[in-house]
Amino acid sequence: MVTVSSEARILETSLVLPPPPTPFGAYVEAVQVGSLLFLSGMLPVVGHAPQYIGRVGRELSVAEGYDAARTACLSGLAAARAHLGSLDRIRTVAKLGVYIAAPDDFREHPKVADGASELLLSVFGHSRLPPRIVLGVSSIPLGMPLEVELVLDIAR
Repeated sequence: MVTVSSEARILETSLVLPPPPTPFGAYVEAVQVGSLLFLSGMLPVVGHAPQYIGRVGRELSVAEGYDAARTACLSGLAAARAHLGSLDRIRTVAKLGVYIAAPDDFREHPKVADGASELLLSVFGHSRLPPRIVLGVSSIPLGMPLEVELVLDIAR
């Protein structure tokens, strides 16, 4: 069985990672503890500019929420690559959390979170697809629709 590297999958699928995100406050984007790389919450921004504002199910559609989750996850991969030098150092995604700003009656959280999950699937394949938690919340910093949390297990 031939294993395709994560970096090769990015090229094959024509994914373009944005510039690595920079903090909006007093924190760092990534911290490594042992073999785990913890990323700060990733927002759907490119170059510090929000790509989406509003709550999913109110100001934004489920499709826009899906794309916002994908955008935030791409920023997470860019932050990981900047920290590690290559996404090929990632053995597996240990955890995916997707926090979605939505009204109380919203029920489509899994469809929105699939924007992040399906991106990770295309980069890492089925064998490294992570467990995830998806939560609806009343607000996300800066009025954005969601925040993605990633914990990565990396090779030393």
